[in-house]
Amino acid sequence: MSPVTRYALTFPGTPGTQAPQDVVVVERTSASGPGGHPVYEDATGIVRAEISEAGEVRMLASGGHQTPHCPVHAQPLP
Repeated sequence: MSPVTRYALTFPGTPGTQAPQDVVVVERTSASGPGGHPVYEDATGIVRAEISEAGEVRMLASGGHQTPHCPVHAQPLP
């Protein structure tokens, strides 16, 4: 089985509002995260995540003073 190269990460909307969920597409990079799994990032490089083969997601800060939110779902993309 070939490794997944892209994921759609779905984040919750703003609490207390009727805001829709945010979906961000991330692509695999050549980097590995602290857990040894591949790092994926969006086109801006701001959203970064380590995603295991089992689909477990660990969000990674891409800059100082950033507290990334955890997605509610990670969907592999073709």
